[in-house]
Amino acid sequence: MVIGRELRIALEKYVSEMCDPRFVYDTKEADFRMAFMERFCKLTKSPFYGKPMKLMLWQKAFIECLYSFKWRDSGKDRFRKALLLLSRKGGKSELTIALAFTELMVGAKGSDIVCSSNDDTQANILYLGIDTMRKLFDPENKRTKKNISNIWNRRTDSKIFKLTQKTQNKEGRNIDFGIVDELHEMKTNEIYKSIEQSQSIKSNPKLVCITTEGFVNGGLLDELTKQARATINDEIDNPSFLVWMYTQDSEQEVWQNPDSWYKSNPTLGVIKQKDYLEDQLKIAKISKADRTFILCKDFNIKQNTSDSWLLMDDYIYPMPEYNPESFAGCVCLGGVDLSETTDLTVAHLLVTLPNDSRKFILSHYWIPQTKLEVNADSSSGAKYREWAEKGYLTVCEGNDIDVRLVADWFADLCRTYRIKIFKVGYDNRFARPFVERLEDYGIDSEMVYQNAQTMSNPMKILEADFKSRNVQYSNNPITQWCLGNTCAIVDNLGRCMAMKINNQASRRIDGAVALIIAYATLYHNRGEYCNYSEVNKIVDT
Repeated sequence: MVIGRELRIALEKYVSEMCDPRFVYDTKEADFRMAFMERFCKLTKSPFYGKPMKLMLWQKAFIECLYSFKWRDSGKDRFRKALLLLSRKGGKSELTIALAFTELMVGAKGSDIVCSSNDDTQANILYLGIDTMRKLFDPENKRTKKNISNIWNRRTDSKIFKLTQKTQNKEGRNIDFGIVDELHEMKTNEIYKSIEQSQSIKSNPKLVCITTEGFVNGGLLDELTKQARATINDEIDNPSFLVWMYTQDSEQEVWQNPDSWYKSNPTLGVIKQKDYLEDQLKIAKISKADRTFILCKDFNIKQNTSDSWLLMDDYIYPMPEYNPESFAGCVCLGGVDLSETTDLTVAHLLVTLPNDSRKFILSHYWIPQTKLEVNADSSSGAKYREWAEKGYLTVCEGNDIDVRLVADWFADLCRTYRIKIFKVGYDNRFARPFVERLEDYGIDSEMVYQNAQTMSNPMKILEADFKSRNVQYSNNPITQWCLGNTCAIVDNLGRCMAMKINNQASRRIDGAVALIIAYATLYHNRGEYCNYSEVNKIVDT
């Protein structure tokens, strides 16, 4: 069996502690629970629905270790809490469901068992899964029952209920067995601590946290994994904490050695398929956002969101320089990122050609005079005076930018070079005067919401175009600077958004955001726009 270094360290520690005089290792309770699972628990999800549960070796090892260590002096269970870090689609939920249902049926009488998660949807998945397993076991409700809020064992009065961030009165409960799923989404320890504190009067409580790696920095998972690593490395004495983490030893081995994938995917070949991971890694080579998501979720490798979205070679490459005359007579799209005070304001004109995968970009930037004088962004590479002298940047008098000037820029291009603007995409912030001025010029506009649902796909397409060298933006130095300041943050659905590296205010990303907005406008209107752009051609100047 292939396992990672962290799990090996933990297992060697637990094996050596079987001889520790503080503990007794007795597998009776663990064996009883595993026998119940394999005899009475049936799986709840397709394609295994209704089939008897057959525990894998790693699942047996985890359950045995959780229940078998006892304190010699008191006879109580050693482990009060456990962390199981496992990649996505690795059977976490099914194991969680079986553990909770087994406690309901064979655990201590009168037990309160909680299934918990950050949001009600995920907790409900567990709760309904437990109820499905219950109905497969007891279809006539002879031994169990369910009402609106609880699942009951009729004989023992033990019950299962949900606890989430929305639950009122989280305190004051007496929980014997708690399962916290998807720990990686929790920014605070409120739910975790509520369960932990409610177990303070119990003799043999269990709090089992099952999760994949996540994207929340400084959240509960980061806190627990830090504590877990200190525990298995004997940096702190925490004998009641069971650490069971399926992690890779390095990112390099993921790309070079498929056999290493078992380290973070113990169900590989049984539940999760190897060809699925092969396909995912092919996608990861194309998109930074997908790479971040896949390495995090499929291989439990924590990702550094302060890394640049693009490598320098991705966006700095030889390309011709274009000016407005190059686009004379073309039908174009626009994308803007507007500001009022300290930020840059930027407008991009985007042109496509028939039977050509390239996107041609013409850009201009604006900044307030006061910003130029202070120039607090110079430490991050801003060269506002130089850019203004070379014509890339217009300096606006005073403390703010009149966004109507941006609409005037589009209108001037239309008048001077017979450019036709199909539509301009904009963010709603500060946009009203801009939109009204566009309407005065007869130019259509479209709001592009700045959220992951709207921006993710355009950002990924833009990245792919950069890697294919299909973005022809004349190596505009301000756009280059903005691209180098941009990182991609990824949510738990694999959707990405542009953010400043390390959230540094001086790292302006407006040029990158406006490009993504232009791409969002293009792909939202690509069918209709392509009909108009059939006449486009670039004029050499």
